[in-house]
Amino acid sequence: MADRTSSSITVAADRSAIMAVIADFGSYPAWASGVRAAEIVETGPDGRAVRVRFGLDAGVIKDSYVLAYDWDGDAAVHWQLAEAGSMVTELSGAYLLADDGGATTVSYELAVGTRVPLPGLLRRRAERMIIDAALKGLKTRTESGPGAGR
Repeated sequence: MADRTSSSITVAADRSAIMAVIADFGSYPAWASGVRAAEIVETGPDGRAVRVRFGLDAGVIKDSYVLAYDWDGDAAVHWQLAEAGSMVTELSGAYLLADDGGATTVSYELAVGTRVPLPGLLRRRAERMIIDAALKGLKTRTESGPGAGR
């Protein structure tokens, strides 16, 4: 398993508002840099996606794959690769949400493995770019969306 890269950001919204943005996979191409398509393949009994097919174009990583999701209410969501793509052989991560006064601290963890070995520095740089873009996009989308700042 690849080492995980992680980062955090503070979002001026409650956990439920942030998790609603995270769970809205159809909107990912509008705010998640590198995501070209996101299609829910299967939903769970709570109505949240449990399998999602992604089309990704994140610089050195271009692929299509399916992720399996495990939701912990509005506190966390973890994912892992369910169907590998032509390039991506491992992809796991999580969004972890913690109340922070009137805001929420969102931590993002990510581990990526590819068929073509990437030097550790290059792989971590790609992971960091994905994480930073995702956190900034999530913050902007949540804080500017309906019910922002709830």
